[in-house]
Amino acid sequence: MPATLPGLNDHAAETAATVLSQDRVADHTYRLRLRCPEIAERIRPGQFFMLRDPAGTDPLLGRPFALYDTFEEDGRPAGVDLGYHTVGKLTGRMPAWVGGEHVGIWGPLGNGFPDLDGGRLLFVAGGIGYTPAVAVMRQALGRKGYAGDPPRRRFESVEMIYGARTASMRADCSDFEGEPGFTLSVCTDDGSEGHAGRVTDLLAGRLAGDRPDAVLTCGPGVMMRAVAEACEAAGVPCWLSLESPMACGFGACFSCVAKVKTDADPGWDYRRTCVEGPVFRGDELLLDELNC
Repeated sequence: MPATLPGLNDHAAETAATVLSQDRVADHTYRLRLRCPEIAERIRPGQFFMLRDPAGTDPLLGRPFALYDTFEEDGRPAGVDLGYHTVGKLTGRMPAWVGGEHVGIWGPLGNGFPDLDGGRLLFVAGGIGYTPAVAVMRQALGRKGYAGDPPRRRFESVEMIYGARTASMRADCSDFEGEPGFTLSVCTDDGSEGHAGRVTDLLAGRLAGDRPDAVLTCGPGVMMRAVAEACEAAGVPCWLSLESPMACGFGACFSCVAKVKTDADPGWDYRRTCVEGPVFRGDELLLDELNC
């Protein structure tokens, strides 16, 4: 039986996940499938989990990964998919994981995206920040329910503006294809695919026209700050999924704090990305000091 983690993440479970498969989706970028029904049946879009290398204790602590989506077996949540980019010790080893291996996992952790309804939802993503958008899109369009909630259409349409440095670094977005009501708009810095330029170029047009009811964003801190500032100026609510470095994942170490605005002196306070986040409303954050 999985162990329940005490304290601030009482709904989180610690268990062993079985590696089922993984695919390369872009340069140095992979999608990994893990069987772990205890996590899959509880997790919501925007939440995350921690993984620990089964091969040893270096790195000693687990590493956080956002939910890409859940998958089902026999009509019930059976496990999770995650996307990752090979940038450190753990992610550098993960492409060698093969089916049948067991990986330490605990979650779901943190708070996911808010429960929103409306006409148009816009997701702005950069690099590996596209990861949470699949579950967000499927929930918003009523294709799936999460954490025991039945499917319910929440938005008439969803668009993702997705930016990458170049076409070879643009992740495979085939999981988005064929979804009625969904639109994908790609940007590349070098113009090798889609719009030549930044995601904020297309965002400016959306905010100037038939504006979305809400904007969600995940990716590099500089990008998210620009998205949040543009949305605040346009009066469109925006939520950021922060990718702050973290160690423990359950609020004990305070290594992943973000600064939020308060009425008390000096006008700001810390909030833990792993507990009070990773999703924050843009106008609540001190955007100039994002730690991600």
